[in-house]
Amino acid sequence: MGEVSKLLADYGPAFGQALLLTWKLTALSFVPGFLLGMVVTVLRLLPLPPLRFVLTVYVEIFRNIPSVALLIFIVFALPDLNVLIDYEPSVILTLMLVCSAFTADYLRAGINTIPGGQMEAALSLGMRPIRVIYSIVLPQALRAVVQPMTSLLIALMLSTSLASQVPFPGRELTALVSKIANDSAAGIAAFAVAAAMYVATGLLIAWAGATLEKKVRILR
Repeated sequence: MGEVSKLLADYGPAFGQALLLTWKLTALSFVPGFLLGMVVTVLRLLPLPPLRFVLTVYVEIFRNIPSVALLIFIVFALPDLNVLIDYEPSVILTLMLVCSAFTADYLRAGINTIPGGQMEAALSLGMRPIRVIYSIVLPQALRAVVQPMTSLLIALMLSTSLASQVPFPGRELTALVSKIANDSAAGIAAFAVAAAMYVATGLLIAWAGATLEKKVRILR
């Protein structure tokens, strides 16, 4: 405990800034990733086989490729194609693409839980397909995938450690631990503090997700 106290006395503000950067990266990648996943989900419902095929390939690629491999491609391969992206946007783009693929996959599973009779009834009443999707299908699918999306948000938060693999402007938690371990003998204590912050953030997200699920849960 003495070593941790001394570490916090020396690096307390740095840990605070690193935690805020971790939260920032999480939010900036999750929100657009979630919205993009919703768009992909809606487009996959349209009766256009070529579009469905392309979007299915998109989901499968970004759902199965390792995040670090995708980041390396964006940072080191795209410049060869004359596409230059700064390090921070590269990390956010990487996490956003992965998030969108998993979001689309989870929403599709949520849509599969909706009885087909509801959509058939809506169509028989004269509602347009796109109106059925936005008014009936998506709201129920979103309510059904609160827990999977909560788990995805936690995984995304942990994946912000990708920023430690590139010359990132600022240090998130993992990068800060690496710096402390290189500069001093307090690496283990630094890891313990960072792990506690990751765990606390994950528990907070899990609590928020459980609370939201109770409010929107569909009783059958």
